[in-house]
Amino acid sequence: MWSLLRLLGFGKTVQKQATDNMIKYLVVGLGNIGPEYRNTRHNTGFMVVDRFAEKNNAPAWEDRRYGFVNRVNIKGRQIVLLKPSTFMNLSGNAVRYWMKEENIPLENLLIVVDDLALPVGELRLKPKGSDAGHNGLKHIADILGTQAYARLRFGIGNEFPRGGQVNFVLGEFDNDDLKILPDRIDMACEMIKSFCLAGITITMNQYNKK
Repeated sequence: MWSLLRLLGFGKTVQKQATDNMIKYLVVGLGNIGPEYRNTRHNTGFMVVDRFAEKNNAPAWEDRRYGFVNRVNIKGRQIVLLKPSTFMNLSGNAVRYWMKEENIPLENLLIVVDDLALPVGELRLKPKGSDAGHNGLKHIADILGTQAYARLRFGIGNEFPRGGQVNFVLGEFDNDDLKILPDRIDMACEMIKSFCLAGITITMNQYNKK
């Protein structure tokens, strides 16, 4: 009987209803599109959401409006992953569009971002904060009209001479950094999952000092 119903499309209807009833989260990795930016420090957000999709056996990324989109379903949550195609300075356009498109509230938004103020691989989850000079965060705050959105800050260090910030963030990680990067990216993925399943307070308490 169930096989017949599936052939008639009933199974797809039930599956869609189950998906529609899931609590949704939007997890945005910040970065710049294009092969010349792929392995740069400023694309750490892209690296994290790519790894999260891989670890959770997500399908192929879809090229959609304002960005590349993927989805992961975990324990009654649907995590919408986004890599904006707007370039860093206009990231807010993609964030606002996909929040509206998926009807995702501000408290279920998480931005994954590179951070010069933290040593390489250090992770800090915060419920809000200033943009600290990061153009992606600044544009998101401008577009959303608030800085009260969660962000997972991924340290990239600040080993650059005076005036060398742009070249540093748009440069690739050095060999020493690459040795620790995979484990720290995996830790960031654990934090994303915890944020969606357990909430920001529990996740901060559990992971911020690791």
